[in-house]
Amino acid sequence: MLANESVQINNTKKNKILSVLLNIFFIILVISIFLPLIWLLINSLKSNNELFNNSLALPSKWLFSNYAEAWGKGLFSYFKNSLIVSSASLILIITISALLAYGLTRFHVKGGNIIFFIILGGMALSEQVALVPLYKMLQAMNLYNTYFAVILPYIAFRIPFTVFLMRAYFITIPKELEEAAYIDGYNSFQIFYKIIVPISKPVFASCAIVNLNFVWNEFLFANVFLESKEIMTIPIGLMTFQGDMKANYTVMLAGIVIASIPMILIFLSMQKQFIRGLTAGSVKG
Repeated sequence: MLANESVQINNTKKNKILSVLLNIFFIILVISIFLPLIWLLINSLKSNNELFNNSLALPSKWLFSNYAEAWGKGLFSYFKNSLIVSSASLILIITISALLAYGLTRFHVKGGNIIFFIILGGMALSEQVALVPLYKMLQAMNLYNTYFAVILPYIAFRIPFTVFLMRAYFITIPKELEEAAYIDGYNSFQIFYKIIVPISKPVFASCAIVNLNFVWNEFLFANVFLESKEIMTIPIGLMTFQGDMKANYTVMLAGIVIASIPMILIFLSMQKQFIRGLTAGSVKG
């Protein structure tokens, strides 16, 4: 009895120590993530002199005009272009991937598994390897330096991973729901639109956030396939913006903050669905 009690006491102590160490680790991790963000936000509200004199101090005067200046000196155009490219890419990625994943899980066609593995093979294709062939193809089709020059590659490169997540989620949906719908006179498209889509909101949210994060921040394709300032997206625009604002670093920092806001807001508003979709699609599938 005494031996068992001693073992239990030791286990309890070990668990408490482990819990304390884990909490310390996570606190350090949170601090290491938030400190650069706080530094960026504070210095975006300073003057250049204050930034170089002491970048860790609070500003003597909070210059919210830095944001207005950044917005007025070209950031609005880059922001608009990113919205156009991201919206078009995301809608097509989600729509095509959802239909494809649903077809692979519900229609047992000959060679269905082969088709799925070919799609997954796209995840192994490197962007850098495909860069030169894509460049030549876009020039041949007269799509170079247009919105489609980045929208089409984004769709092609994001479909494999999106299909992978959605297929894993759709497999977990009971087929009895669809059988009952067939009895009620629904066709396959109605079942997909009225039953599958509403109950698959978590995986749709997960795929939307993951793909939007990629498209919004993508640099390589946008840098190679876009030349005109009128259609540059935010990552390329910020690089140009840094050159234009090289004498005004605080305005440049304000531009970086503005460019980060949409993704932060979207994630905060959809984080519950995002986590549910990833866990259901990755673990259950």
